[in-house]
Order: sequence, then C-alpha cells, then structure tokens
Amino acid sequence: MGHVSVEEILPGGVAHSGQVRRVGELVVRPSNEHSRTIHALLRHVRLAGFTGVPEPVRIAPDGREWLTFIHGDVPLPPFPAWYRADVVLASTALLVRKYHDATQGFVPPLGANWSSELADPLGGDIICHNDVCPENVVYRNSTAIALLDFDFAAPGRRVFDLASFARMCVPIDSDQDAARTGRGGLNPFERLRAIADAYGLPPDRSEFIRVIGERCEHGGAFVRRRVEAGDPAFIEMWNGMGGEERYERRKQWFESSRQRFLDTVG
Repeated sequence: MGHVSVEEILPGGVAHSGQVRRVGELVVRPSNEHSRTIHALLRHVRLAGFTGVPEPVRIAPDGREWLTFIHGDVPLPPFPAWYRADVVLASTALLVRKYHDATQGFVPPLGANWSSELADPLGGDIICHNDVCPENVVYRNSTAIALLDFDFAAPGRRVFDLASFARMCVPIDSDQDAARTGRGGLNPFERLRAIADAYGLPPDRSEFIRVIGERCEHGGAFVRRRVEAGDPAFIEMWNGMGGEERYERRKQWFESSRQRFLDTVG
C-alpha cells in the first residue's frame, strides 16, 4: 500500500480557523475568487528574487489551494517573549519593504480581481499585503523570513500597507489592550520609529502618522462586518478583544498620543 499523508491542522488565523492544514511539505487551505490572481502575484515576486512567500502549487477541483510549507516560527497570542523585541519588529518592516519592491512591475493576468475589504481606497503602484499581522509572518532565529495569507492583497500605497502593519504589530493600542495579547509594557513610540527606520521612510513621516490615524478610525469596520454576518470565529475575537469599546479606546488613545508619535517618529 502507498503512503497516505496525514493532514495536520495549522493553528492561527481567524477567517480560516481550522481549515488550514499541512500535508507533508505542502499547505492546503480554502481558495477564493481572488486566488488565481494571488498565485500570479506570488510567482511574480519569487521570480523577482523575493522568496519570502509560499510557492503556489495548484488550485484543486475541490476548491482548495495548495502552496509550499515554510518552516519557522509563527507567533500566536499570547505572544512569546522573543517576539516582543524591537529588532524582531524591525526585521518584519524590512521584509515588508523587500516584498513591496518585488511587486513592482507586476502585470495582473487577464480577468484578475482583488479583495476590496482591506484595500487602500486610493489605490497605488505596488501590491499591498494588507494583513501583515503576527500570525501571518514566519520567523527564524527571531528574524522575519516570510509572509503568509495574501487573501486581502490589492493595489495600494506603501505607506498604507506599512500603517496597517504597524497598527497590528506595534501594536497601536492602549497598554491595557496591548496586554491582552502579552504585549503590555512596550514602548509604541520607539517601536513605530523602529518600523519607519527599518523600512527606510524619508525623514518627514507625518503622512505615515496621518494614515495610521485613518486606519485607527476605520480599523474595526472589517471585523464588525464579519460579526454582523454571524461569523462565529470573528464573534469570539470581537468579544475577546473588548468589542466596539476596544476600537473606540484605540482611536481616542492614538489621537491623544498623535503629537508624541510625530515628535518621536519624525
């Protein structure tokens, strides 16, 4: 009898909780209407020399997509101590920069389409990931080496994607809310500067701060839509993170801290 590969459920993520599985050196997960476009993007950036993304293998008739498995550590809440280091955050910003650079020149295939759920409303000349959260980054020896889950990728501006990443990974949150995921006691001002420096933003970073404010203003809309649609995984997350009040707290905290961010980050 031939060897039968066992599917191992991979932890992490909310949208596809329990549906992402490892089969040997491959990952199988639900595809969607954007998957063919995303596979073309992944092939493009890999050909451009950026290997920090999974290699797409196929989209199967059963509606699942197959990609290569990337070995490493994916931090999950409550996040481990090593993940709290500023140098880890900086390495992630550098990886995002390299990914952005590799998307330049991408020509979408005929009939290409992107998710609009987290997309930059102004569009742009690169392809944003739009969901660079801790659970979507692979690390080795505390250094970011790959990005995962491109379901929400779409054309946009570098500063928009970087602001979305910063909001989730600094995190841009009151210390009370940051502590819910084991990130209490961090210095968000210095951590945001670490992101800007590592990415290589120009000295005037006022636009970066402004876009972060906009992301905080609308940050809960995506989750709220999923909650209102009755998605149990998002309902659990919504309640666990403090519901609507958490997003209002974050918005108010950021506004009260905006000048300090400007003074620290540049």
